[in-house]
Amino acid sequence: MTIVPLSKSPVAPMPPAISSHPVSIRKRLPRLERERMIIDEAIRFFAENGFEGQTRALAERLGVTQPLLYRYFPDKDSLIDRVYEEVYTKRWNPEWEGLLRDPTLSLGERLTRFYREFSETYFTYTTLRIYLFAGLKGVKIRRRGQIDLSDRVVTPVCDEVRRMAGLPLSTERPLSAQEIELFYSMHASFFYRALRQWVYGVEIKESMDEVVAATVGCFVEMAPKAFARMAAGR
Repeated sequence: MTIVPLSKSPVAPMPPAISSHPVSIRKRLPRLERERMIIDEAIRFFAENGFEGQTRALAERLGVTQPLLYRYFPDKDSLIDRVYEEVYTKRWNPEWEGLLRDPTLSLGERLTRFYREFSETYFTYTTLRIYLFAGLKGVKIRRRGQIDLSDRVVTPVCDEVRRMAGLPLSTERPLSAQEIELFYSMHASFFYRALRQWVYGVEIKESMDEVVAATVGCFVEMAPKAFARMAAGR
């Protein structure tokens, strides 16, 4: 089997909203407007080419000089930091944290709504590919994203599973590696669906609603039993 690098893959077509044509920035634009155009194109550029992509090539796509680009971002790392902020930090919906801890909803209802919205926000062409390129390159975007997910999603979900199983919450007994991995086995199902679509160019026929319903249903049914078995084996 031949493995094709992500940035060269012929089976990872860009969606209609992504354009690889050069973007021309007029000479007299307000600073904030020009900065916005640079950021938007940088997100598309890194999603298509990975972090090996050179700022010189990005400047050419924008129709500006590289020195002008550096007037807004002094180096490539600062540009990558801003891309992270735009792609990850600003897209997070703080209402999700309340949703995942809402005692008036069942765990299945919470996870169903969360993953429908989370997938539409984070498992997109640009966000998924930037995440993968960051992991392969060792860029800090991926590490930051994992920390945020652990604090905001993994702990409240696993605590609810423990409650359903009649076990102490994480404030009384830290989550085990096995419990965390069980959560990620569910999360990975949604991630892999996006991977097939945006990296390997596989046509996805099942709707996200169908995937979420089936995956969440299995997790909610099996996770409390699994957590109980893990606790009994301590």
